[in-house]
Amino acid sequence: MERLPSTERRRQLVEAAIRVMTRDGVAKATTRSICAEAKVSLSVFHYCFESKQALIEDVMETITAHSVTPVAERIQPTADVRDSIRAALRTYWEHVLAHPDEHMLTYELTQYALRRPGFEYLARRQYEQYAAANRALIEQLCTDLGLTLLVPAETLVRYLASVIDGLTLNYLVLGDGQDAAAVLDTLAAHVVSLVQRR
Repeated sequence: MERLPSTERRRQLVEAAIRVMTRDGVAKATTRSICAEAKVSLSVFHYCFESKQALIEDVMETITAHSVTPVAERIQPTADVRDSIRAALRTYWEHVLAHPDEHMLTYELTQYALRRPGFEYLARRQYEQYAAANRALIEQLCTDLGLTLLVPAETLVRYLASVIDGLTLNYLVLGDGQDAAAVLDTLAAHVVSLVQRR
């Protein structure tokens, strides 16, 4: 087995865990099956992670980064405010359409964590990560485009998270991605009404 730095091994195990959990479900994703997917021994897993909970934390952070990083990259400081918001929302939506199984996994991880004693904090942490990602995007948008919020930042953070979360789940259940674009455009228009140029 090739010797890799522990950070690279952790990344390898997290990506393997995402594949296994997406394919087989969270409950069936054992450390053994994850190690088999990553082509590493159980001892490597235990060297990299103190528990399955620690792995799931990294899985949640990684999945959030998969969908949030491209959004942050699409915010243009010289662009029209509405176009910037619309582009950010559509970038997220493109990720949903391209990786529906990964987004379905996020909901399964939430339920898994809420139903297991000692894991509940992971569900809370997951949604705190979504809030942090939305908060960072809002701050970037305000800084880059010179905007002031007309509502408290935390209200907008929760509002965006709630609408996006609901729209994503609606798509995963109903499979209707066409109507989502209109919802996102409506959301973008509403967010524009909640900001002003400095």
